[in-house]
Amino acid sequence: MAKVFPGRMTHRHDGDLVVFLIGMRINRFWRPDKWIPAALAMGPMLAELLRDPDSGLLGWRMGIGPRGPLLVQYWESHEKLYAYAGDAGRAHRPAWLAYYRRARNARGAVGVWHETYAVAHAESMYVAMPASGLAAATSHVPVAASATHARDRLADGRVGARD
Repeated sequence: MAKVFPGRMTHRHDGDLVVFLIGMRINRFWRPDKWIPAALAMGPMLAELLRDPDSGLLGWRMGIGPRGPLLVQYWESHEKLYAYAGDAGRAHRPAWLAYYRRARNARGAVGVWHETYAVAHAESMYVAMPASGLAAATSHVPVAASATHARDRLADGRVGARD
């Protein structure tokens, strides 16, 4: 079981930060031959990225909605994210091509989407939580006395907590 930190915690990170959201939407539940392979494709990609500390992936978390999964990824830069996505020798490109091949036979059975955010300022708060989300991906630190309010942590000008 993950250690719960009873106090007020935040994250600290210096440098670039990219938040990448990627999800899948099951449009036709009766077509598991189309959406199960799409859902299973993310596991090998995450495993590959986690084995490579130079990939640029800082961390991730997953949630499940009523129509499919949502993955939140934290990256060092958009350049590293795009380099991974476009590398024919890595797991993403073959998975993407396989998705398109399956989708041709049952258009609209499963949808995929992503959003990419280059983050200049970020604020976080974790109370009575294990290191989670952005703090787990970067550094998990106590909230400084000078940054007890969200607006104070965000106004710092960095991605993360003040000293």
